[in-house]
Amino acid sequence: MTSSGTPGPPPGPGTFGPPPAPAPLARRLAPPLAVLAPVVAAFAYVGAVDPHEPGHYPVCPLLSLTGLYCPGCGGLRSAHAFVTGDWAAALGANAVAVAGYLVFAVVWVIWLIHAVRARPLRLSLAPAWWWSLGVAALLFSVVRNLPFGSALAP
Repeated sequence: MTSSGTPGPPPGPGTFGPPPAPAPLARRLAPPLAVLAPVVAAFAYVGAVDPHEPGHYPVCPLLSLTGLYCPGCGGLRSAHAFVTGDWAAALGANAVAVAGYLVFAVVWVIWLIHAVRARPLRLSLAPAWWWSLGVAALLFSVVRNLPFGSALAP
């Protein structure tokens, strides 16, 4: 009732009773673990099957058609070196890929912590960040194909 004695609007949802209980831990951990499983499988495969040996993996189409390195060129060799513990070789093969592995690991751990604590994880980047990442990948591609950027080539 309002102060004039007339009934007010009905209460909104969730105003009565305790808040809903969080989902069981196993259910909360399922999404991050479901994402991690194929990533671990892929890294295990690349770690076991050396990309330096020809015939195991397809050749980069851009490299085979133009002779230019794309931002992903050297990514498999980088992943193989990363898995086998040769981090200097991993950085030499594709430094951007190594940065991506590390960013993925940090975001995944944050996601896991939020899942354990039953808190939702909301990650969003402003469009300016996405554009910046695209420009950085483009610059990386251009520089690694120039003579002075040969240290970035795989």
